[in-house]
Amino acid sequence: MGNPRTKQQMSIFRKLFGLSEKSENIAENKKFDIEKLLLSEDINSSIIELDNYIGALCSYGNEMNKLTEPQIQFYYNQCLEREISNGGFNQYFFNSSGNYAHLTVQSLLAIRANKTAEILQNAIDQFPNGNVPQDWTERQNILEKIQDSADLIWEKLDQRFYAYEDDLNNLNIEFVKQNKDEF
Repeated sequence: MGNPRTKQQMSIFRKLFGLSEKSENIAENKKFDIEKLLLSEDINSSIIELDNYIGALCSYGNEMNKLTEPQIQFYYNQCLEREISNGGFNQYFFNSSGNYAHLTVQSLLAIRANKTAEILQNAIDQFPNGNVPQDWTERQNILEKIQDSADLIWEKLDQRFYAYEDDLNNLNIEFVKQNKDEF
């Protein structure tokens, strides 16, 4: 049940600025132009644009239920790439992206980034029993205990990741093409 005063204020706002409920719904439901993005020759820009779109769509991981399964997989892959590029595996596991570590191995396999999935799995294996907790606080406590020994291995894995043994941009774009109806 909405607040009648809020609805009245929104009605006045719409009248002042020439908006109707219909025009607001069109703006909210505007379909992302996936065709244009997939036809672009600048794959990196396309990946960034799509990542920004999906990030906003799911409130940057806070509303994952708003995404389709292929969008979720794309999002996981981009979280990994962003975090590793900005601070390596230590940062990946430290930040909320570490919540998705195990699921990201699967999302990498879904796009056939097998070497990158192996690198991530090796990084995950530094956790006790190869289990990265989804709970941030629990993960932080474990990171404090394993960081010194894990960092030595993670730094080597960072370097392997940076070598891009898998062409992540092309693999992600091909995945999007194969699932474009769900983007």
